[in-house]
Amino acid sequence: MSRGQARAEQAAKTRSALIAAARRLFATRGYAETGTEDIVTAAGVGTRGALYHHFADKQELFKAVFEAVQDDLVAQSPQEQPGPATLESLRAGLHGYLEAAAQHLEVQQIILLDGPAVLGWEQWRALEERYGLGAIRAQLEQAAANRSIRSTPLDPLAHLLLAVVNESALYVANATDPRQASTQARTALDRLLDGLTPN
Repeated sequence: MSRGQARAEQAAKTRSALIAAARRLFATRGYAETGTEDIVTAAGVGTRGALYHHFADKQELFKAVFEAVQDDLVAQSPQEQPGPATLESLRAGLHGYLEAAAQHLEVQQIILLDGPAVLGWEQWRALEERYGLGAIRAQLEQAAANRSIRSTPLDPLAHLLLAVVNESALYVANATDPRQASTQARTALDRLLDGLTPN
């Protein structure tokens, strides 16, 4: 391995360590209560200079953490599983997101609570569209192709479902009892999805 390759590998390890440490701390303490010194110490990378070598500031590091959590959600989603999409697989994917909002601190704190405040509403919404809208649209296209949903304009429907599930997830994350709120949100979501069943 050349010296340049070794440096690149070390840089990648440092970046990954910073993201992993920040992810743990942002999830458990929240963005505002996590200092850059805390992140550097937890990552074991020496000084804050290492952090600023990879990220312009704490907000840019948060964005990288946000995207890592979203990548994991997408990877675990039924939309990524093999087999033809149906209304039921769409339902399972949307239910899964609400369940994650109820059970996982990372989703609650990083994606739903701190995300809009730290990134700003416009950037948060753009990221939610990038991760959620494409997956929902693809699922709807497949479900329409195999006629498991009624004929409906898919673009507005995808936007509507994204809005519904995002608002439902925010409702769950901010609830006093997230599990109960998740059950209620899934019930309401099911009523909407049942309207897509072919006649």
